Amino acid sequence: MTTMPKDDMAAAPVLTSPRSISLRPSVRHLLIAAAIIVAAVMPFLVNSFIIFQLTEVLIYGLAILGLNLLTGFNGQFSLGHSAFYGIGAYTAAILMHNYDVYYIWTLPAAGGVCFVVGFLFGLPALRLQNLYLALATFALAIAMPQILKFHALEAWTGGVQGLVVDQPDPPAFLPIDGDQWLYYVTLAVALVMFGAAANLVKSRTGRAIMAIRDNPIAAAAMGINSSLYKTLTFGVSAFYTGVAGALGALAVAFVAPDSFNFLLSVSFLVGLVIGGVGSIPGCLFGGLFVLYVPNIANSISTGLAGAIYGVILLIVIFVMPAGAAGFVRLAVARLSRLWRASITGSQGGRP
Repeated sequence: MTTMPKDDMAAAPVLTSPRSISLRPSVRHLLIAAAIIVAAVMPFLVNSFIIFQLTEVLIYGLAILGLNLLTGFNGQFSLGHSAFYGIGAYTAAILMHNYDVYYIWTLPAAGGVCFVVGFLFGLPALRLQNLYLALATFALAIAMPQILKFHALEAWTGGVQGLVVDQPDPPAFLPIDGDQWLYYVTLAVALVMFGAAANLVKSRTGRAIMAIRDNPIAAAAMGINSSLYKTLTFGVSAFYTGVAGALGALAVAFVAPDSFNFLLSVSFLVGLVIGGVGSIPGCLFGGLFVLYVPNIANSISTGLAGAIYGVILLIVIFVMPAGAAGFVRLAVARLSRLWRASITGSQGGRP
């Protein structure tokens, strides 16, 4: 056996492992870090009302993310996520109002209750596809406000009057007010859950979920248990929306049955389409659209707010048919081609 001389060994290139290469921050990671920094300093730059609106944007984005996991990544259509949002909100409100549970513990409790409800609802929904599944979830969204008003549940839900929720106070050692503290709590929960969703999509489970969406027959032939993954996805989707509902109850400090009607489900669906179906960052843009565009339409004309909202929605869909995420990807691709073309042209024109 021959050995390499020491001089040749010193001259040999040092091979780096793929793991060490992947540790270098990419442009995507830098943009995410910059966005987090901007979000962290935002409460010190704006007033309390805008802080409340930004908190609502994060909450809506989290709810839209739950719908995105179900519809965008698994291909199951839902019009009933307002019901899971309401269940999460009422779970947090009942625990705080009736049992004096600390507000932080109401978040996993609301998510857990919604996971169970979503998983159980997903079992009979396995026999339904496309429009029939949408009709079943539509029935859930229509029935939920009436169930919350049912007189037998008034001791818990407060009936038509609803429940008042006390907003959490910030720790005494922090020089911030209640709105800023709730914003930071919501931001922390959103960062954790968005990161968990991104890891889920990239994992083996996420690939199985998307395989069922793309080709269910091929997925079954590969040994993927479609029934299990569909029901689990329904449960996880409801979990995300339930946590968003609990945060929404804390932000508004009040829950009432009519706040969780079918129009809320439609708003989530609109936010999903506008942000980009199958895009995780696009859910935040969808949250911005759901919160601000109706207010903009109402500020232009109170009597024609619905018509103005519809016109804005049509324009946005025409300009961004693939949603905000698709528009950004297309813009980046075109700018990259122009950049490469300019570099090639400048190099080719040199003597």
